[in-house]
Amino acid sequence: MAKEKKIKEKEVNEHPNKIGARDVAGYTTAEAANMFNLTYITSYLKIFMTDVLKIKPKLVGYMFIVTRLWDVINDPLWGIVVAKRKPGKDGKFLQYLRLVAVPLGISTVLCFLPYSDPNSLFYSPALANNPTLLFAVCIVMYLIYCTMYTAMNIPFGSLASVITDDPKGRNVLSTARSLGSGVGGAVVTLIAPFIIYVGTGVMDEQTGKEIEVADGNRMFIYALIMGAMSIAFYLIGHRNLKERVPAFDEEKVDFKKTYLGLFKSRPFVMITISGVLISGQLQFNSFNSYLYKNYFTNTGLSVLGTICTYLPMAVLILFTPKLAAKYGKKELCGRMSIISAITSVFLAVTANNQDFIMWINPQQGIYPAWLFMACLLLIGFGYTFVSLTCWAVVMDVIDYQEWKTGERNESAVYSAYTFGRQLGQAIADAGGLFLLQWAKYDSETAGNGFIAANGTSNKIMFICTIIPAVVYVGVWLIFKFGYPLTKERLEPIYSDLRAKHEAEEKAAATK
Repeated sequence: MAKEKKIKEKEVNEHPNKIGARDVAGYTTAEAANMFNLTYITSYLKIFMTDVLKIKPKLVGYMFIVTRLWDVINDPLWGIVVAKRKPGKDGKFLQYLRLVAVPLGISTVLCFLPYSDPNSLFYSPALANNPTLLFAVCIVMYLIYCTMYTAMNIPFGSLASVITDDPKGRNVLSTARSLGSGVGGAVVTLIAPFIIYVGTGVMDEQTGKEIEVADGNRMFIYALIMGAMSIAFYLIGHRNLKERVPAFDEEKVDFKKTYLGLFKSRPFVMITISGVLISGQLQFNSFNSYLYKNYFTNTGLSVLGTICTYLPMAVLILFTPKLAAKYGKKELCGRMSIISAITSVFLAVTANNQDFIMWINPQQGIYPAWLFMACLLLIGFGYTFVSLTCWAVVMDVIDYQEWKTGERNESAVYSAYTFGRQLGQAIADAGGLFLLQWAKYDSETAGNGFIAANGTSNKIMFICTIIPAVVYVGVWLIFKFGYPLTKERLEPIYSDLRAKHEAEEKAAATK
């Protein structure tokens, strides 16, 4: 009897839109597909353009500015398209995993065509001998990629809100997305360095290690692999996911009013600013590739750096949903991100202090790689909770906006948030490339290992440590003091919205 009573109580308390293992697997797989494309583009497109195509860093920086100007139009436009497009047989948002997978995968490959390499099948003398035309083609290819990525990312970001409205389920989905992000990113960051770099046979005088350079043909082949894998994983994700929460028609949405209302909402403004910082830092991490190549002269460190950054996530991923449910997402992020803030400031101070460097590593006169990796490990530990819960926080903001305004506009909210993240990426990319130009880095010095002349390598270390310190301190301040949606404040919002949705479903069923 007692056992039967417990079973009945469980059935009563079980959320009607509870997700299962298949949803978690599908969501993880689809996010891995995202990261096959995104991580390879963000980590290595800059190196492909500066080291293989021989385009100056500042020009590549201008390219990222141009593409972000396009996103000012592109993101809201896709938000409107997604909002007004009627649901298909597989739902309102899920259909895009099927429709956009192939164009997005192809666009990734197009960004890595080695036009200027005489040994490539795609070698074009017209482009190789005309830097202006080559640069214009690169901009067009990257614009195509950005358009396709937005076409996938906006509906995919909105998808979680219609898979379930169960707060616990959403925490699990946010964790699943972070897991998929880690898996997809790891396939690039842990494997690509061993494929795309080749040794030159020349030993670096400062570090005593062989100098390595990026190979254009190898970078193209890896892009082809990533594009094909992303298509396969998107389709697998599509097959295993299901929309449970009705996505009501948004044809009558006043988008001007919606967007103006969003920027008057403190939760949305705070999470958007955090998105700019978080996404910007994720993008800025790609500049560590220059650091490993031209400061430590060890491209294999990119693998170890990735492990140190994401190992804490791998350890804590199973515990974070329970911790977030117990303490609250804002509370957890605010308390733990201070670890990242303190460690990143320590790294910035010590890595740019020559007296400290000569004290701890007098033989080589460079910052010890082991200490750099130890700092990445601590930064990763504190940042893990922000990374694993950020998508659940966005869904909370979507719920808050519906509770406050009475209108549920996932695509509008997410497109605005997505633009904020892309703005962060643009600032990181363009700013970092302009700083590389300031450091006197160009295609001629790319294969020189440690560059002592003009302090180029030391300047790269400065760039790669001071910017993260500012960002991680900013993220901590936002979650600790800025973002207002505490666990206590969210609980009645969840209850009110569940009652509202049940009433809407009943009303729709009686028509």
